[in-house]
Amino acid sequence: MEQHRHYLTTQIAGFSYWEGCIAFNHLRIGTELTLKRESNNKFDPYAVAVYFGKYKLGFLPRNQNEDISKFLEMGHTDLFEVRVNRKSKEEHPENQVGIIVYIKRKE
Repeated sequence: MEQHRHYLTTQIAGFSYWEGCIAFNHLRIGTELTLKRESNNKFDPYAVAVYFGKYKLGFLPRNQNEDISKFLEMGHTDLFEVRVNRKSKEEHPENQVGIIVYIKRKE
């Protein structure tokens, strides 16, 4: 039985504005990342930040974050698994790292 199901494939918005350049060399395909709801974000009411350990890499894109933000807001922080699925230093900084978001099976 599958342990997770694909939900979303996207890039990290704002990667060049946060700590993406600091963490870039530590990221590998398959690296696990964390999502954190930012309910006090003045630019986006549904902001969901993407973290690698203590490093804030950026956000889920604004047009793809509303549903996930609602789940996180309601305490379902263990519902999602986030992994790096693409890395390319030759791309524009906003496209250097791609991620995949899975919904985890309830144990």
